[in-house]
Amino acid sequence: MSAIITVVGTDQVGIIAKVSVKLAEFSINIADISQTILSGNFVMMMMVDLTTSTISMDNLRAKMDKLGEELGVNISIMHERVFSAMHRI
Repeated sequence: MSAIITVVGTDQVGIIAKVSVKLAEFSINIADISQTILSGNFVMMMMVDLTTSTISMDNLRAKMDKLGEELGVNISIMHERVFSAMHRI
């Protein structure tokens, strides 16, 4: 099972590192990642593999919400199927 994680907020040192460490804590592998800076705003999308995850999706959302608050960024997570369906023409 895969999910899409998006991170948006003011750019600062360590966003990618802190998000990556949090995912590694729960045995979640980053399959693909893209990030950019748009007018000083950090924007990142990650596709993650939840196959070996040690945490439920609801608990992961709660942990990532808390991390987002600490970093001052918005972190959202959705199943890849939902993401694909939303972006299908």
